[in-house]
Amino acid sequence: MLILPLLAAAEQDDAPVLSVSVLQYGTAHWELDYLVSRGLDEANGYHLKLMPVANLPASRLAVASGSANAAVADLLWVQSRFQAGSPYLYLPFSSQLGDVMVAETSDIRTVSDLVGRRIGIAGGPSSKGWILLRKVAEQQGLDLSASSTIQFAAPPLLGQALRRGQLDAIVTYWHFAARLRGEGGWRSAFEMEDLLATLGLDRRLPVLGYVFPEAWAIQHAALVDRFANSLAQAKRGLATERAAWQRLRQLMGNPGEGAFDALRQEFLDGFPDVQTDRRIADLKRLLVLTGAAPTALMRDELFYRWQP
Repeated sequence: MLILPLLAAAEQDDAPVLSVSVLQYGTAHWELDYLVSRGLDEANGYHLKLMPVANLPASRLAVASGSANAAVADLLWVQSRFQAGSPYLYLPFSSQLGDVMVAETSDIRTVSDLVGRRIGIAGGPSSKGWILLRKVAEQQGLDLSASSTIQFAAPPLLGQALRRGQLDAIVTYWHFAARLRGEGGWRSAFEMEDLLATLGLDRRLPVLGYVFPEAWAIQHAALVDRFANSLAQAKRGLATERAAWQRLRQLMGNPGEGAFDALRQEFLDGFPDVQTDRRIADLKRLLVLTGAAPTALMRDELFYRWQP
């Protein structure tokens, strides 16, 4: 009577292991935790090993050093590693770009309304949102760097400064923006996706992705495909199983109801579309806009295309 269970266990023990470095309270942890809790890794013939870390540098170091097979990274970081001679395969995770947040009563509604204002930027001078803002402003003959007061700081500090009235607008990461909206009294000044469209780019570019060292990804191509398939299943589950989000609430920082609903909806809204030639071309154009040399862009084959 024990033969079949023992055989099943042996088969599972022979399954390959995929280790992913993930921020303990990062948004990717939400879908990866759901994936493991539903057994979607084992259903796809592998074991997912999550390696929580405290901060982004630690996550990048884990995948760069080989202590983890994969991590979540920004497209600009992947491009910088490619230029440094360390190529990574890039599997889309999210198309959430960030947001420009203002008070509900603010009269800021367009890029031109930011002239002469106090603007906080998360992520420093290389922030994609800040670069896109400046590029669109330049098209309108405006120089936000010269005409506005700019302050760079961590997202929580910027949120506090906005609440205290020390800043008129902040360019921040999408989940910090969602928490502000959930509080009430704060809104998006305009859609960041509109900036992409103004620059002639696809509105839903996957700017965050799971990254794997290219050499490792080539050797484990079937495992990467299994991971991609289980991710697609996890995203479908999170989109339909509202109750599953209650289990994730602690990983989300136990937000209040308004912030919880906003975080959930915007996470779902960020699910990336199918990767196409046009979208890859636009990702490469975005890299050029953000400072990459046109002659040293990531190769097309580094953009993961297979869709389950």
